[in-house]
Amino acid sequence: MKKIFINEVGPRDGLQNIDNVLNVDERIQLIQSLEKAGINSLEVGSFVSPKAVPAMDKTDALLEKLSNSNSNYSVLIPNTFGYKQAKENKVKEVCLVLCATESMNKENINKSIEETIAEFKEIIDLAKRDQIRTKIYISVAFECPYEGLVSSKYIYHLTKEFLAYGINEVVIADTIGAGKPDQVTKLFRSLVKDFGSSNFSAHFHDTRLLALSNVKAAMDEGITKFDSCIAGLGGCPFAPGASGNLATEDLVSMLHKEGYETGISEEMLRNSAKLASQLTS
Repeated sequence: MKKIFINEVGPRDGLQNIDNVLNVDERIQLIQSLEKAGINSLEVGSFVSPKAVPAMDKTDALLEKLSNSNSNYSVLIPNTFGYKQAKENKVKEVCLVLCATESMNKENINKSIEETIAEFKEIIDLAKRDQIRTKIYISVAFECPYEGLVSSKYIYHLTKEFLAYGINEVVIADTIGAGKPDQVTKLFRSLVKDFGSSNFSAHFHDTRLLALSNVKAAMDEGITKFDSCIAGLGGCPFAPGASGNLATEDLVSMLHKEGYETGISEEMLRNSAKLASQLTS
């Protein structure tokens, strides 16, 4: 039976854009509930300005309380300063986000794509030295809320560039849920053909109810790792129209029905979804 790996992004991506800001203990309660369900890969926070994203304040305190866990925790960092904070807090994996259009990248981190790539290359070099794993989200990989359709050839070019730099993983991110299965097939087919499937994962939003169809299209091209978010929470605060992520409970249910193994309990996951709804309502 083939295994599909789930990376849970609820504790970061799911919580960053909601009105009800959770405290550290509430965030830990959610993380531990997800771990009890069998999830051992989680994006738990970010080292960004608390003024810009109040929900991610005190990620350092969160990591301190989670220091005895065996789970694989990652954090999002926007720049070199964020990387230094992650290193100080003994983070083992950092996530970078590059938006594939100038408009969205400026909106997200107030830098050009060229400036961002230059800084991310420095971070990748530092991480190699420090033995910290790196992955990059190539955001708005199919369509941008400001500039419309994004060229798959450009996404291929960016991917090739970062793999050459030595990034450990590239996440193709459909940030506003505008991607369609035929686009997903075309992009992943070209990437997997030239670079293999092990370096890639996918992050889909369910804005237009196509997330599960897009997962299946990616799986057909050999992709075995996907982001999802408990209770379908979240969305990018800087991307108009980016409603909720693909719900973890929906993804796991679909995978089990299709005969795939995830190592995750659907019953326990439903408990986590209820908890997420209670904490955020």
